[in-house]
Amino acid sequence: MMNQGRCLCGAVELKTNQCIEGVNVCHCKTCQKWNGGPFLSVDCKDDLEIEGIENISTYSSSEWAERAFCKKCGTHLFYHLHHPSAYYVPIALFENNHLSKLSRQIYVDSKPAYYNFVEKTPMLTKEDILNLFK
Repeated sequence: MMNQGRCLCGAVELKTNQCIEGVNVCHCKTCQKWNGGPFLSVDCKDDLEIEGIENISTYSSSEWAERAFCKKCGTHLFYHLHHPSAYYVPIALFENNHLSKLSRQIYVDSKPAYYNFVEKTPMLTKEDILNLFK
């Protein structure tokens, strides 16, 4: 099933065939600064069709990834991991996200004390995540 999403102004449209039912939460300091809180996203793997690419600006937030936003309205569009290539798209961009549920939280050791999620999910620390890439 094709899942479609768009930015606030509609200048950028994103499409994926990946399931969007599992929502990842990242609590790292960079995601907190970028989003003003945790980053709630879906893993679109390398399956992301982008329309309106001329309206996208990217920022290299690390040696291994970049973040993208719409040049017109500022909507955060995706976090792109370079190797292996994977796109993490904010769940709120997708029109049919009503069945989505939290599935995993990462960088839980960076989560501030002023919020908590009640859903029970796997919770990985920064060290857990870095060990996955070794």
